Amino acid sequence: MELRHLRYFSALADTLNFTRAADRTHVTQSTLSHQIKQLEEELGVRLFDRIGKRVVITEAGDTLLAQVAPALRQIDIAVNSLSIPAGSMVGSVRIGATYSFNTRLVPQCVASFLSRNPGIRVTAEELSQARIVERLESDDLDLGIAYRPEGKHELWFEPLYNEEMVLVVNNEHPLAKRRCVRMVELHNVRMTLLPKTFNTRQQLDECFRAAGAEPLVVAEMNTIMPMLELIRHTDLAGIVGEKSIQLPDGLSVVALENPTPIRTPGLLWKRGGSDDIAIKTFASIVRRATETGAGKDLDRIGLLDTSTP
Repeated sequence: MELRHLRYFSALADTLNFTRAADRTHVTQSTLSHQIKQLEEELGVRLFDRIGKRVVITEAGDTLLAQVAPALRQIDIAVNSLSIPAGSMVGSVRIGATYSFNTRLVPQCVASFLSRNPGIRVTAEELSQARIVERLESDDLDLGIAYRPEGKHELWFEPLYNEEMVLVVNNEHPLAKRRCVRMVELHNVRMTLLPKTFNTRQQLDECFRAAGAEPLVVAEMNTIMPMLELIRHTDLAGIVGEKSIQLPDGLSVVALENPTPIRTPGLLWKRGGSDDIAIKTFASIVRRATETGAGKDLDRIGLLDTSTP
């Protein structure tokens, strides 16, 4: 039995399809079939049953897979470690970000981070504000990129920048040519906003109350891009962060005032921080990115500083 036999077995167990398993292991289907047969003959058990055109893993196959899969992963980690430059960091960073930051900022920061730290595994998840708080407190995340959480919690919040929220309408909307709009002018205006469970929506509702305005919220959507697409095709207006998205064609942005809704994005982590240099390095990259315009030209401005934040 050779290592390649186990890799072929693992690929077939994962796909249960000879064609896909052969593609994954870069061999012909006949070669894969022959290698699996050799492995079965050497072990003296059937690992797969062929039922018509279907491939089904046997009980013996399941038992072998449970032992082989972790071993193959460890072998891959060991082999890949040889290509990591001496002195490079190893480990993992688990990041949770709300949609606004996961669209552009997080991917660019991850790309810059990995370019100098190939030995680090990064897991980045798009989550709601509430889920980020929950998973940071339960140690399921290392770092959050979101807004200041409400209520009692065991987290540190480090503000990154202040972001004004703006009105978005399609180019044919009566407000499209305005330079700015007072919040009171949105009274009875048909709108689409985030649901009331979102902190941003709660903040907007407070601004409406302060201005004595009550918009007609006829649609609630929990993600921004579908909301913008809805605005593009209807007479609805919406309110989003000015830096959070790249507007599609056909939409106009109008400043809001009296009052101007302002959000403060920041870094979130468990109270007391972390001594993990990888987490500190990623946090440093996010800081530098937001200082220069929400993640533009990261490599050009040297965002790979690994000094302690």
